[in-house]
Amino acid sequence: MAIRRQLAVFVVLLLGLSGTALGRGGDPDAPATAPPQVVGSLTGQLLVAAPDMQDPRFAHTVVLIVKHDKTGAFGIVINRPVEERPFSDILKVLGDKDTNVPGSVRIFAGGPVQPELGFIVHSAEYHRPETVGIDGRLAVTSTPDALRDLAHGHGPKKAIVAFGYAGWGPGQLDHEMALRGWFTAPADPDLVFDDDRATLWDTAMAHRTINL
Repeated sequence: MAIRRQLAVFVVLLLGLSGTALGRGGDPDAPATAPPQVVGSLTGQLLVAAPDMQDPRFAHTVVLIVKHDKTGAFGIVINRPVEERPFSDILKVLGDKDTNVPGSVRIFAGGPVQPELGFIVHSAEYHRPETVGIDGRLAVTSTPDALRDLAHGHGPKKAIVAFGYAGWGPGQLDHEMALRGWFTAPADPDLVFDDDRATLWDTAMAHRTINL
């Protein structure tokens, strides 16, 4: 997906996901119904793919859960960087006149659903009207102005820019948890932002809180 097309549709995604968001990020073979909930809300936690995860879209992934309730779940993969882009290129795509800014940003593949949609996962001291808080320490914003703030040094202290997301319909994540497809781990900001992406899955596994 070209960065120009991605940034052109960097829009707010309303987090009230409906049942159209299918299990495992839009898998049409995912069950339409699921057993009663077997876990509490996982909002603000990390999902860590089980070692035997067969789905290549999620093998060895770590997913930050932004929302999880009776309507479904929404998360962003945080350990699949795909490229580095100069801020100047991003500002040009956004149509800004002042593009003479230093630095670059790493772009992540946030999940297989709607990879044209962009999200900034960031530390909670930064806030815009569109920002969705997660747990008091982490938040998500999806607007071009947040990218501009990042480029000009007015953005959050820590951030991940991702395109796409993982979505589950009602009860589907609970079903996958019951099938032992995932571990969970606390979403420590160090894990979310600072740890080496190449070793994040191993580190998150060492911090898991639900044993298979």
